[in-house]
Amino acid sequence: MNTQIDTLEATQNNMANKSFLEKHFQKLIAVAFWVIIIAAFFGYIRTQGLSLSDAFDQTLNFMKTSPWAPLIYILIYTLRPLVLFSALVLTLAGGFLFGPIWGIVLVVIGSNAGASLAYFMGKVLGGNFFGDESSEQGVIQKYATRMRNNSFETILTMRFIFLPYDLVNYLAGFLKVDFKAFLFATIVGSIPGTLAFTLAGASIEELSLTSRPDINPWVLVASVVIFIVSIVVSRLFKKREGITA
Repeated sequence: MNTQIDTLEATQNNMANKSFLEKHFQKLIAVAFWVIIIAAFFGYIRTQGLSLSDAFDQTLNFMKTSPWAPLIYILIYTLRPLVLFSALVLTLAGGFLFGPIWGIVLVVIGSNAGASLAYFMGKVLGGNFFGDESSEQGVIQKYATRMRNNSFETILTMRFIFLPYDLVNYLAGFLKVDFKAFLFATIVGSIPGTLAFTLAGASIEELSLTSRPDINPWVLVASVVIFIVSIVVSRLFKKREGITA
């Protein structure tokens, strides 16, 4: 058996003997980050005398008008794996804030920058990202050998069947698969989801906490069509892989 796969199995076995802090340090760091961010946000709106709705509208206006907004968005998306924030929410936000064209461009840049960060984290700290969930261990064992031997096709398949996004990133880094193959497969394999959810965000033309959002039906229909196509593609790949769930 490949040495890297033996190492992966040993890592999973050793995780069972580690302390709670060692197993969950990334989650604890993410929780601490969000506690600080939320506390700072509510501290800001309190000192400024703003309502939650006012602060929300102010933030949206800044992100829609500031020349720094695209860079801020890409930075947030790049750091997303470190703070366990939802990629779906950020993708929807990209479409809403920047529209269907620039939204897609920025989502592609940000999501792949984040995937690359997770890849290199897995390469350096890989052992700390495995062993928490037994259901994920079977997935890891199923694809680890194939990922080493046929990186591009295997990662592309894992993207199309919607395996946990960050798990694939960390695993690819831990196994030290070719980075170019990983990145290219990630870009191609993420296209359906990127298009569907960015367009879904772009279909929201106006958004406020105090009123119903204005929806562009044509952009929303395009999003739904692409999403259905991505589901069909996923089912075809799952059938080929012999995955029933």
